[in-house]
Amino acid sequence: MATILAVGIATLDIVNTVESYPSEDSEHRALHQYKSRGGNATNTLVVLNQLGHNSAWAGVLIDEADSQTILNDLQDHTIDTNNCRRLQHGKMPTSYITRNQQNGSRTIVHYRDCPEYRFDDFRKIDLSVFDWIHFEGRAIDDTNMMLRHVKQHFPNLPCSLEVEKARPEIESLFDLPNYLLFSKHYAVEKGFASASDLLSSLADKLTATCTWGESGAWVKTNHTLPRHIPTPSQTDVIDTLGAGDTFNAGLIHRLVNGDDLVTAVSYANQLASHKCGQRGFNNLVADFTFQK
Repeated sequence: MATILAVGIATLDIVNTVESYPSEDSEHRALHQYKSRGGNATNTLVVLNQLGHNSAWAGVLIDEADSQTILNDLQDHTIDTNNCRRLQHGKMPTSYITRNQQNGSRTIVHYRDCPEYRFDDFRKIDLSVFDWIHFEGRAIDDTNMMLRHVKQHFPNLPCSLEVEKARPEIESLFDLPNYLLFSKHYAVEKGFASASDLLSSLADKLTATCTWGESGAWVKTNHTLPRHIPTPSQTDVIDTLGAGDTFNAGLIHRLVNGDDLVTAVSYANQLASHKCGQRGFNNLVADFTFQK
């Protein structure tokens, strides 16, 4: 069991399932709707908690009605929120999600009136109690200072950085963490035709993964060519929301337990595929078996 800190956001997700994705300027009736806690960092922590780890979140909480839904879920999964920054005014990030029943895809409209977590908050945390820190690639200037703080004061504490979107100057962070976790979304935004092309463009010394949906993931270790790790065939896709966050959790879980990167990616691939076969994260690992 490890103690893992994730720095990023929590959201309120409002999910509408529709029979098929609507065309512009049309009206559709939702088949059903539900609200839940979301957000990349906290999704990853919820999965890590189920995998047996102590999980802590560093983010921003605003004292408003939607925060209680988020807090209740985090408490149900014993996620420590003591390192959060708490504010009296604003609005928790809210994701309005349209889920296509035909293929499980999700389209997200996101709204927020919430500041990012700051370096001034982060440097107050006692990092000596953690075995791993996972960062969302956002708030680039503050995240840069956080990663440099870890590198300077806790050089043996491993860090991972999720690179989901092509935010301005995010490339300035690439030399700082131990592991870079790229998404297909980032690769496509930057003009790469494949995960292999993206990973091949990185400096030799960097260690990175890149997921590519149902095609699986690619992995690059120091001075090696990208290697493809396929995803198990998935015939019954129910909900792809949070699959990338699940992949990140599975990867961290196996790495912090001492596995090599290729084994960790294979495990993460299978766990993320398993996630796509159910709605939400509850009891995700209860009936999951890793096929080596």
